[in-house]
Amino acid sequence: MSDAARHERLVEELARSLAPIRRLPAPGWRALVWASAVLALGLLLLPLSDSTGLQARLGVPDLRYAALGAILTSVAAAFAAFQSSVPGRSRAWALLPIPPLVLWIGVSGLGCLRTWLAPASNLAETGEMRGCFVFLIGVSLPLSVLLVVMLRRACPLNPSVTAALGGLAVAAAAAALLVPFHPHDTTATDLAVHLMAVLIVVALNGLLGGRILEGATGRRSAATAVDADP
Repeated sequence: MSDAARHERLVEELARSLAPIRRLPAPGWRALVWASAVLALGLLLLPLSDSTGLQARLGVPDLRYAALGAILTSVAAAFAAFQSSVPGRSRAWALLPIPPLVLWIGVSGLGCLRTWLAPASNLAETGEMRGCFVFLIGVSLPLSVLLVVMLRRACPLNPSVTAALGGLAVAAAAAALLVPFHPHDTTATDLAVHLMAVLIVVALNGLLGGRILEGATGRRSAATAVDADP
């Protein structure tokens, strides 16, 4: 059998073994699906919140803009995570969440300054801060699982970066969902507790989520190599 005939037979065998692959939706659509899940969770929790206190807190500029910064950070980080999960996309997408993140943290810091200059009568108590920490971690868990499941269908070339961006999206979403339940103005101690929770969520997503995404990418690459082996 000639080389041309063997090559033609090999091509025919490979073609017969090909399985149809369902194309992933665009990163923007996947980010929208995840953000919709966050919104649905927020609507489920809303009846349990203090609506009167929420209206009063959102009337304060720094609290209002801090909440807006958290929402924008979550959306930008989720979009950047899905963008970074597609091979060939620019690494510059990882910088997308930085401006809203600066807004979120910066305005929260101004809120601490306002509270320090004009202390409120309902400063955070230890139990309240503990409750906020538990809320942030508890809400982050299902959102992290959902995001990692959605990301692992892609093939990120930098799984840890993709997972860390996802962690930032989750942490910011949890902080935004906390706003209706937050019982007091932001204090330095309160902000430190929130930042600690955010860092824990981002670190765990970057570490554990990165390993999951790296494993999924490795298995997919190995399967492709086996299929292509003559």
